[in-house]
Amino acid sequence: MKTLKHLTLFLMCFSLITLSSCSDDDDGGDAGGGGAASGTITAKINGSSFTSLEMTSFANATTGGGQTTLVMQGNTQSQAISMIINGYDGVGTYQLSDDNVFRTASYAEPNISDPMNTQTWNAPYQDSGVIGEIKISEETDTHVKGTFNFTCKNANDGSTKSVTEGAFNLKKQ
Repeated sequence: MKTLKHLTLFLMCFSLITLSSCSDDDDGGDAGGGGAASGTITAKINGSSFTSLEMTSFANATTGGGQTTLVMQGNTQSQAISMIINGYDGVGTYQLSDDNVFRTASYAEPNISDPMNTQTWNAPYQDSGVIGEIKISEETDTHVKGTFNFTCKNANDGSTKSVTEGAFNLKKQ
């Protein structure tokens, strides 16, 4: 779990550094992806609305060793959602389950002044069973759209968060 926590922290830092050099190009896309505006991730975290900032949201698909990995992330100043699909194969539904730990999702509340105290909730977790899914509804050379939901658990205190009504419409890097 510590490795996953460090990976999540690394991804948040990586996105802030990488996206600070992005242009403000808009492809004029619609609000596809289940309702997310172009370049964003939206969801409800325990019922409270989350919408990522366009400048800190991205998707990246990389292929190595015959396997593709899709990473999607969106941040605000105080929250972050990230999803990783190892073995990505395009449009379809990817279940989040403790039977397949190569598909993960997380919700984090970064502590910028003390990064080691960042709180992260991860899915799947031990004995979780099927606890969510990521549906890719559309993929082009420049965008990926879809919906998601998951329940995640904080390894530090055992608390859980319910991430519902998730949607993404992300520009691919």
